[in-house]
Amino acid sequence: MKILLHISYLGTNYCGYQIQKNAVTVQQVLCEAAQRVFGVSCDVTGCSRTDSGVHANEFCATVTERGKSGIVTSIPTDKLPLAFVAALPPDISVWGAEEVGDDFHPRYDVKYKEYLYMIYNRAVPSPFFEDRSWHYPRVLDGEAVARMNEAAQRLVGKHDFASYMASGSDIKDTVRTVRSASVYREGDTVIFKVSADGFLYNMVRIFMGTLIAVAEGKLTPEDIDAVTAAKDRKMAGITAPARGLYLNKVVYN
Repeated sequence: MKILLHISYLGTNYCGYQIQKNAVTVQQVLCEAAQRVFGVSCDVTGCSRTDSGVHANEFCATVTERGKSGIVTSIPTDKLPLAFVAALPPDISVWGAEEVGDDFHPRYDVKYKEYLYMIYNRAVPSPFFEDRSWHYPRVLDGEAVARMNEAAQRLVGKHDFASYMASGSDIKDTVRTVRSASVYREGDTVIFKVSADGFLYNMVRIFMGTLIAVAEGKLTPEDIDAVTAAKDRKMAGITAPARGLYLNKVVYN
């Protein structure tokens, strides 16, 4: 059997999820922790690749013994989160575990993923939101947030999202289906929530930069249709900083 872990992490101290030769990553730390928990070398396969500085409220990954299709352990599955506590640093937490079949893949079996982007919207920054949000000091009043939300609605549906993909990306199939998208305020934070069957490189961060352009009056909500149709990165807004982005939910078929 494979074991599917449900994980949260603060991405500030890591160069993204995927293992790299000369940098500490979330996957590397999870592999080392799994080896301590299970007593064998382990492969940890994630549901996504997150960039340096990006966080996760829910990230999913399977654990198998290295070179094998599953793993054998005497630890009850529901006790695995506690077993990982001593093996992980405080900025990574395994909070759930379940058994899945050997043919399960944490990336390819995803039905959809949901991301949040958090903007801290006050004139002065807060130390409690440092590295956990994009500090945007210009006031986003109710009207601006409403325009951003209207623009976000125009992203919903099946479209070619090439305009919102990082320049230089080698992905050829840029069609994705956005299931939902909204912008709303909670206290001093403005939150962009979006779910889709898949995301292009930097897609959510470019969505966010484009919605900020709408808030600033550089684009109207109606302009979003033309930006999407152009399939041209230059038509969209800036790439928002990684520190405000959270993988929030992973839903499987």
